[in-house]
Amino acid sequence: MSFTRALRAVGAAAAAGALLFAVAPAASADQVRDDQWPLKAYVADKVWSEATGKGVTVAVIDGGFKADHPDLTGQFLKGKDFIDGDSSVEPDPSQDKPEHGTAMAGIIAAHGHGAGNAAGVKGLAPDAKLLPIRDDGGNRDGLSSSIRYAVDQGASVINISLGITTYPEGNKGKDADRKAIAYALDHGVLVVAGTGNQGVRSDGTFPAAYPGVLTVGAVDGRGDIWKNSNYGDTLVAAPGVKIVTTGLDSDGYDLNTGTSDATAYTSAAAALLKQKYPDLAPGQIANRLVKTAGLSASAKGASLPDEHYGYGFIKPYSALAKNIPAGSKNGPLKVDELNASIANSKGDGSPAPSSSSVDAASDSADSGGISTGTVIGIAAGALVILVIVVFVIARSRKNNGGGPPPPHGGGWSGGGHQSYPTHQQFPGQQPYPTQQPPPNPYQQQAPPAPYPQQAPQAPPAPPGSYPQPPSQPPYGQG
Repeated sequence: MSFTRALRAVGAAAAAGALLFAVAPAASADQVRDDQWPLKAYVADKVWSEATGKGVTVAVIDGGFKADHPDLTGQFLKGKDFIDGDSSVEPDPSQDKPEHGTAMAGIIAAHGHGAGNAAGVKGLAPDAKLLPIRDDGGNRDGLSSSIRYAVDQGASVINISLGITTYPEGNKGKDADRKAIAYALDHGVLVVAGTGNQGVRSDGTFPAAYPGVLTVGAVDGRGDIWKNSNYGDTLVAAPGVKIVTTGLDSDGYDLNTGTSDATAYTSAAAALLKQKYPDLAPGQIANRLVKTAGLSASAKGASLPDEHYGYGFIKPYSALAKNIPAGSKNGPLKVDELNASIANSKGDGSPAPSSSSVDAASDSADSGGISTGTVIGIAAGALVILVIVVFVIARSRKNNGGGPPPPHGGGWSGGGHQSYPTHQQFPGQQPYPTQQPPPNPYQQQAPPAPYPQQAPQAPPAPPGSYPQPPSQPPYGQG
């Protein structure tokens, strides 16, 4: 017996694209910190005057984590491995993109190292705690066990920089994930997930496509949507192009591009909001991000939510500091749709049958052939054997540290990770102007983003064709 499992890490690496904040001057004390352009774009010191994530736990569901990285020491709580069923969340070196989970953790809550923690990577929510959960979505119940575990362990935000396109158990896995998302929302936990990296509409990537999830696309330093970011009119966007973050080696760093990284920045922003506004519901946290979102110059005049930009890119300081009414409990999250989809499902993705549609004679002893009870008994026995075999194989693979990559592969097409060139400028990029630094779109006033009403949508653009590059300098316009 075999099945196809198509899970992809929603993170990726080095794609071309103009960055507003590309590289700091070469004389800077720490190249790694200087090259974290989103911290400069967001004026992080100003953000941290409002909140740092202290007292908030962010669960990160990913492929594994290196807790001994100097920029991450002390940030991880005790987690769980839902791939092999043990307590170790270390990545398997033979898996595809073993560095991915550590990279996401760094974006969210790295604290740096050295004197005053001034060197290395610093996350947007450096005082948040990380709950590491090792999962790749390959279990029969999708990511539902991991989501429920995160909620039960006290997480306030769940970061899922992963996307499932085909569930091992078909629509039963989808139903389990939908119920787990509802469970999180009922317990005041926001689920944040990336759209994927194919440059297509995001309605085929799960859990991002489920109602009730805060879905995230990637933008570059100009605020333009990255050409390979999956798009949709219900998402928010965040920095996801040429992101420097923690790597797999204990002293290494990665240079990444993808919606994974954007998702991690959004989860960090949500953690900041949860610290400052602990009584807000998940939808109200999302509401603050939506109501303060910005647009690039090339998207000015777009009717929000836009087919590709959604509500726009997040602006953490504005979300923290502006006077935003709390609004409805669900905010822009389509929780009613989520609950309706659960109510209308019988566990295999099809509508629940009415009582009149049930075949009452199917279990009759006089119906002939093998009884339903016998069939169920045989199937249950076979299932137990299969589970044991799969568990033994998985355990053997992790212990041996080798073997072929898992059948789901890794990274969405159009991205990946690459080793970060420490103490060097990125190829083809220039240092900041010394006299007149470029204007910063992440700090300009944004128009209010309406919801749940949606403007008429134009037909989707072909993958990679949107948006068109601006014909003039991208920022500074009123």
